[in-house]
Amino acid sequence: MKRYLALPLLASSALAAQSSVTVIHNAVIHTVTKGTYQGSIVIRDGRIADAGERIMTPGGAQTVDAKGRHITPGLIDAHTHIAIDGVNESTLSVTAMLGVDDQVNPEQIAIYRVLAGGCTTFHTMHGSANSIGGRNVVLKSRWGAGASDLVFKEAPPTLKFALGENPKRQGSAASPFSTLLGGALRYPGTRMGVEDVIREAFTEARAYQQAWKTWRQSKQGLPPRRDLKLDTLVEVLDNQRIPHVHCYRSDEILMAIRLLQEFGIKRAIFQHVLEGYKVAKEMAAAGYAGSTFSDWWAYKMEAYDAIPYNAALMHKKGVLVSLNSDDASGGDIGRRLNLEAAKIIRYGGLSEDEALAMVTINPARQLGVEQYVGSIEPGKHADLVLWDKHPLSIQSKVEKVYIDGKLYFDRDADLAARAEKEARKKALIEKQREEEKRNATQRRPSGND
Repeated sequence: MKRYLALPLLASSALAAQSSVTVIHNAVIHTVTKGTYQGSIVIRDGRIADAGERIMTPGGAQTVDAKGRHITPGLIDAHTHIAIDGVNESTLSVTAMLGVDDQVNPEQIAIYRVLAGGCTTFHTMHGSANSIGGRNVVLKSRWGAGASDLVFKEAPPTLKFALGENPKRQGSAASPFSTLLGGALRYPGTRMGVEDVIREAFTEARAYQQAWKTWRQSKQGLPPRRDLKLDTLVEVLDNQRIPHVHCYRSDEILMAIRLLQEFGIKRAIFQHVLEGYKVAKEMAAAGYAGSTFSDWWAYKMEAYDAIPYNAALMHKKGVLVSLNSDDASGGDIGRRLNLEAAKIIRYGGLSEDEALAMVTINPARQLGVEQYVGSIEPGKHADLVLWDKHPLSIQSKVEKVYIDGKLYFDRDADLAARAEKEARKKALIEKQREEEKRNATQRRPSGND
């Protein structure tokens, strides 16, 4: 089956030419940072030009009556693996020279699915088979755009790290990886080995950094040999690339805090961090954030001490917390991040704004894009979601999604176009089958061969 047969069912009219100014009237606006009120939003040239209870409608503006509807900022997923065809490069424990940014797949259906769930920005990441993995990339759900046009170009670069079971199991004799190497084991095979690999890599990067600094000052002789792996790690040392650290256990979180501080790394995001509630005070003191799950655990030994109150407890201790999907190619959780946030009201008693912040402004801050997205404020990108009911209700549905002021999802248009698209799909499948039959007939040998 060819890839194009799996493309989604959005009517082309939904992306037709639109006015440069759009006004959404009469909605309940959840700004996240500036309170909730009934009012209007003016979108101009891809930005939020104005928002408030009493707004003048510019002449010639396209208007949308949102009476009885709710508007939130576009939801943001701080940790996912959608829109890429490969997640892990498991052969080495340090693969900082690699980047998922080089192999984004703009046709993956999960992009459309999370878009339809109100997710407009997502951080797609290298996997956790490595102590230090590859470069990640922040994307916008601009369905229909090419790979490079999905990239959130203002977002600072990030890098994947991993602690615990995932990177160390590659050193196990029972690991499929060891079989590939004829029974040879890949270091590390223990948790303390993971720490050593990361420290050794940073030590090597610091020496490389100093060698380049010395050469640039003296310009004597040949420059140091270029190393793409160490170039990436030097960006982390210079606090120009944000480390995102896969972890579960409290002892390893403390180890990572000490290790990052040893090398002067001021900003880090702990991913999963299911025992973060045990060491939230230490995380807050270090200024490191946490991106966790809402209420799922016990899928492996590292996750047995997780509790559904983790996000709320970390938040109350001063940790910047977001909720993520950790989705694979299906986008199953990324399309209902609003409900992941709603769970935190039940498990922790947070306010609506605090819960919504965990899937909007908080992940925006973790990704370094809070000046562009994450809340409804004039000057920010017009990434907006129109809901038919309260966004934290299990009964709510997304009606429209705007990214940079453009309508990228319209539920009514999608539903209206499904019959036509399904008929076209069936026709393409039938045509392909006929071609395969003809090709098979042409390849059939004659009796004289």
